[in-house]
Amino acid sequence: MVIAMFSGTNLCVCAFLVTLALIGVSRICDAQTPANDLAAQIRQQGYSCDQPTTAIRDVGLSKPDSAVWVLKCRNATYRLRLYPDMAAGVTKLKNKSY
Repeated sequence: MVIAMFSGTNLCVCAFLVTLALIGVSRICDAQTPANDLAAQIRQQGYSCDQPTTAIRDVGLSKPDSAVWVLKCRNATYRLRLYPDMAAGVTKLKNKSY
């Protein structure tokens, strides 16, 4: 048995290291969200997106090869049409319209 190989102190150290590793994994997973990814993409295209809050896929407007998302940032709301291997089509929405 693996646990039998560790003394009491070593077992505590191992448990601590495993806990730290699991905390680190959850923090890494939280960092990458659709809102952050879409905000990075439109920033590369010259749009301003301060603190992206949500990204909601618009299933009604999406097509098989072009997904549509509504991205809400602190300073603006955008509708993005994503095309494979091309720049996104970006439309700035009025904040109260969606």
